[in-house]
Amino acid sequence: MTTAINENIDPKASERANFYDVEAIRADFPAMQVEVNGHPLTFLDSGASAQKPVQVLERMDQAYREEYANVHRGAYRLSELATDNYENARATVARFMNAASADEIIFTRNATAAVNLVASSWGRKNLSAGDEVVISHMEHHANIVPWQMLRDEIGIVIKIAPVDDDGNFLTDEFAALLGEKTKLVSITQTSNVLGTMTPIKEIARLAHEAGALAMFDGAQGIVHAGIDVQDVDADFYVFTGHKLYGPTGIGVLYGKRDILKDMPPYQGGGDMIEMVTFEKTTYREPPARFEAGTPPIIEAIGLAAAIDYVTGIGQDAIAGHEVELLNHATAALSQIDGLTIIGQARQKCAIVSFTIEGVHPHDIGTIIDARGVAIRAGHHCAQPLMDRFGLAATARASFGMYNKKEDVDVLVDALLYAKEIFA
Repeated sequence: MTTAINENIDPKASERANFYDVEAIRADFPAMQVEVNGHPLTFLDSGASAQKPVQVLERMDQAYREEYANVHRGAYRLSELATDNYENARATVARFMNAASADEIIFTRNATAAVNLVASSWGRKNLSAGDEVVISHMEHHANIVPWQMLRDEIGIVIKIAPVDDDGNFLTDEFAALLGEKTKLVSITQTSNVLGTMTPIKEIARLAHEAGALAMFDGAQGIVHAGIDVQDVDADFYVFTGHKLYGPTGIGVLYGKRDILKDMPPYQGGGDMIEMVTFEKTTYREPPARFEAGTPPIIEAIGLAAAIDYVTGIGQDAIAGHEVELLNHATAALSQIDGLTIIGQARQKCAIVSFTIEGVHPHDIGTIIDARGVAIRAGHHCAQPLMDRFGLAATARASFGMYNKKEDVDVLVDALLYAKEIFA
């Protein structure tokens, strides 16, 4: 199921938000009790990495203290328990994404590693000089650089789907890029800079009509909108744990089973093999084929705990709350003279990038940190998108399930303070 974070698309969002107990949720996050520079922390950088609830921290601590061993190979009880926990985490992820099988879930280091896995394994086997990969202007560097490396290695062609001045994904222009040479479409589900939510189901349909595969970067999207990979008909989908209130060091690649079975290993080592001799090695079936070496055992358990936490609250409820935050932030920030919001797409999640006339984004971030307000400033690993808007950097406030309207008000006061310094 996908839920758009926008009042125009989701008219019941406000109704759901009325039943959302943000104070109870904040109590689960130790970081919400922290002070910075003598001020309560106002954390508005969840788009970079979200804070972790105590339920995730305690589950990982328990696994390290009482349930730790290496997985898959041990013939003793503790290893069997760790293996069960690790594979149960895979099953939890599969249910969360509505994958057809847990075998379609590959654990990686992060979303970046997942994109690189596809580029290196599927790409090297299936792409030749002149074949086309279509990405968009909004991509994170992680969904640009691997394809450029492949372009430089084998001569593929990269095409760029545009956005308009409000940050809307231009579906007709995207469709016009597709042709018989298009082999893969790899598009972000949600822009980490603009908050734009792309029509991924329509993108997948158009890609398939052109005979191409459809891959989506869900690092931001799965947090705010969720994903049903079967409904979307995604061939590949990647996301990372640390933005989904889970730990760092764990990411996910979803791939349709038949596609994964036809892909060669990405890395070689232990646990991904059936048999090794000095003359020959044979490989296990996916997902093991793509998980060489000791995997991120505790991180996977932590990710499963984060998913359980999010689903326990309900992504619909979180979405409704974030609609309220986005609307409040958009209205409040728009009242600041000289402030320009970059990206006001029709379908948008709770991310607000902005500039203030006469104040560099990095100065904004530094000054308001003195008030305990944490935002991101820079190009957000999306330099081509910055070039599209004629900017070197923006300031970015990105909201999570634990933020409240008062956080927006604190941000506004801190920005007015920053403006006074540079007046």
